[in-house]
Amino acid sequence: MTAIGIFALTALCEIAGCFAFWAWARQGASALWLVPGVAALIAFAWLLTRVDSDFAGRAYAAYGGIYIVASLAWLWGYEGMRPDRWDLIGGAICLAGTVLILYGPRSV
Repeated sequence: MTAIGIFALTALCEIAGCFAFWAWARQGASALWLVPGVAALIAFAWLLTRVDSDFAGRAYAAYGGIYIVASLAWLWGYEGMRPDRWDLIGGAICLAGTVLILYGPRSV
């Protein structure tokens, strides 16, 4: 699986895990929501280590752009709020940063 594919799955796990906590703390959902939430966050952390990168900080930085775009997709798909043009422009800029961090030429 490519880094982008791993990051996409990682983002899904992180967003789902965090949303489980959001639902419990902010929307009155059952505390049982925390069980799959914790499992999703563990999967998120494990998946992030699967990216081929010599440095954790670089992997985390590149992942950030994917997370932002996935969060906007969650906003639209799950919460029913369509991203506006500023969301889309910001997401595109973040994706460009992800590509630059992952695939930019390195001097070392």
